[in-house]
Amino acid sequence: MKIKKIKEALDASVIEGKDRLSESIDYVYASDLMSDVLAFGKPNSILLTGLATQQAVISAHMAEFKGVVIIRGKKPEDGTDKFARENQMVLLSTRLDMYDSCVRINSLKGKKIRDSQASSVPKKMEELLLQQEFYIEGNDFANAGMVSTDIKSTLKKIGLDPQLIRRIAISAYEGEMNVVMHAKHGKVKLAVSPKAIEIFIDDVGDGIPDIDLAMQKGFTTATEEMRAMGFGSGMGLPNIKKNSDNLQIESEVGKGTKLSMRFLI
Repeated sequence: MKIKKIKEALDASVIEGKDRLSESIDYVYASDLMSDVLAFGKPNSILLTGLATQQAVISAHMAEFKGVVIIRGKKPEDGTDKFARENQMVLLSTRLDMYDSCVRINSLKGKKIRDSQASSVPKKMEELLLQQEFYIEGNDFANAGMVSTDIKSTLKKIGLDPQLIRRIAISAYEGEMNVVMHAKHGKVKLAVSPKAIEIFIDDVGDGIPDIDLAMQKGFTTATEEMRAMGFGSGMGLPNIKKNSDNLQIESEVGKGTKLSMRFLI
């Protein structure tokens, strides 16, 4: 269905993306848990959420959603509209709550649009070698997700398969958020070779006492503040493992953690 139909059904106001309302989507995903959005959300969707934060929009962007609808009349005040505008996303606000919004959307009948075929990796990819480094400051929630956004933008310019880019972006974002939530600071390195994309995240922080436990779905050490922002459902590391072709973790308590992610082209 077209985004315009959702706007009309929810009597929503447009914060950003008036020129994109005629675009079609396949799914609507309702959630306030951003890790679940990254783990289970499908591309070409609209996110319905009660979180009026930049992190909600960044999460939707990483999951290849086309936009976000913020419920209960909330409107973001942290630069979220600027991020949506720069990344060609629709941002709406409705006074309805989650239940009423879902009921109205469910009553709409839209024709499912087939996903467009993924573009192939160009032949010149064999000649490409790219390296980039980024810095992440712990507890900097205002800028959390910017590194992953830059990585995603770089990979799009290269012309990689959209599904591969989505997997990489989600993994990078989960790793970035782990640094922001649990470390003092960290470095991210992106390496592109003819056969693979690799992301290395090296942080200085408390480290992980039990890696096997941390890899279990649902295990979390997130604070209530972090949960209020939609994170801390215990899906971070499992989600990275799910999306990467190879994941290696090294951690020392009191010093920090190193993540190595590999994605085959």
